[in-house]
Amino acid sequence: MRTDIFARLDREPEPPKIETPRMSRHRIALFGGTLAFYLAIVIAVLMSSWLVTLDWKVMLFRPYQQWPGIHAFLDYYVVLGQRGPTAVMVACWLGWRSWRQHTLRPLLTLGASLLLLNATVGAVKYGLGRLGPHYATQVGSAELFAGGDIFPSGHTANAVVTWGILAYLAATPRARRYLSAMSAVVSLGVGLTTVYLGTHWLSDVVLGWAAGLLILLGLPWVEPLITRAENWIFAARERLSAHSRLVPSPPVAAGGPRPVPAGPPAVGDAAAQSPVREPVAAGGRQAAVVTAAGRPRAHTAPPAHPSHAVRSERTPVTPAGSRRPPHADRTPRGGTAPARPVTGG
Repeated sequence: MRTDIFARLDREPEPPKIETPRMSRHRIALFGGTLAFYLAIVIAVLMSSWLVTLDWKVMLFRPYQQWPGIHAFLDYYVVLGQRGPTAVMVACWLGWRSWRQHTLRPLLTLGASLLLLNATVGAVKYGLGRLGPHYATQVGSAELFAGGDIFPSGHTANAVVTWGILAYLAATPRARRYLSAMSAVVSLGVGLTTVYLGTHWLSDVVLGWAAGLLILLGLPWVEPLITRAENWIFAARERLSAHSRLVPSPPVAAGGPRPVPAGPPAVGDAAAQSPVREPVAAGGRQAAVVTAAGRPRAHTAPPAHPSHAVRSERTPVTPAGSRRPPHADRTPRGGTAPARPVTGG
């Protein structure tokens, strides 16, 4: 019995599809404002403005030393922003939704968003090459182009995208509001946790929030590609299913011979393909053995010597006379009995 997601898609009736968000004017305005904010943060760091000074003040304040009691908890909480664990958790939930709603769109949307996140955030990270607070070399410096990879914060951007995709794919407006609030709280907490632990500057976290929000706001532009990918996957699956139905493969026992497909018999082999009945003498009785081409005979006698004919092929001989030996005192039927000698007087 098939247990994959395609078997479920075939077995269950198709429920309503998930509503696809459209690129409305409101969303376009939010995307433009977020993009302008993103560029402003990058320019402020490049110019070593007041934002870089604020970064150094927060770092020298050392929050992990001010509140050491929450350090152990925040070490676990920051995992909610790591890409591997969060992607696995969210993928399990979206996989269940795909199984229930008969569509691959939730999983494909998650994959597309993570791909965009890696491409955009990774390009800025390695392009600017900013060092983290623990590796800073000069007080007041922006620490750019020094071989680092922490600007923007990957933990923060990943938390925004991974948990925000649940709100993006919500089926009802009420669920979308609740999930949006939850993802905002989680991503805000993850970003501040990285500042507390001293692994990121404050400007890294702010730019990470903006980077993740840009991915979520721009996803409707990627929806046509997601739809094409889903249609292509199902079309490929249908082709494979049709091919498997055209070429059936009979089950073969382990260690047993594989069946050879039989072609049409030749004209000369017609007699060999038809069953033949041969009389066999066994204990004075006639027995018929049916043989077919390619199958051994059942209960056949061992081959006889070439110089002798098989008993079944011999011509039956009927005895001419009686097998009893002649008797001197008996007279054959229909004959005249000899006269007995008369003795006495």
